[in-house]
Amino acid sequence: MQRLGRDRPAIATPELAFAKALREFRKKNSISQEELGFESGYHRTYISMLERGKMNPSLRTVLSLATALNIPAAEIVARVERLLGVPWQRPRNP
Repeated sequence: MQRLGRDRPAIATPELAFAKALREFRKKNSISQEELGFESGYHRTYISMLERGKMNPSLRTVLSLATALNIPAAEIVARVERLLGVPWQRPRNP
């Protein structure tokens, strides 16, 4: 895994970075996964899967979640980029 700074590892995939960012924003707003799901139009289990990095959200999903969290979608994306630690590039085929 890549390292960020001296002792903080960078998150390896965009899905895991998004998962961490989403959970941070949700907890900062003190709402449950169920509440976030209701406000964004998604089921609680889908929110859970997003927060575990099991699903890759669409742009529509990111926009809906940002609206439910009362933040700009760009703020979520910026947090994901910071968590990745380096500019992310799609892995190349061997």
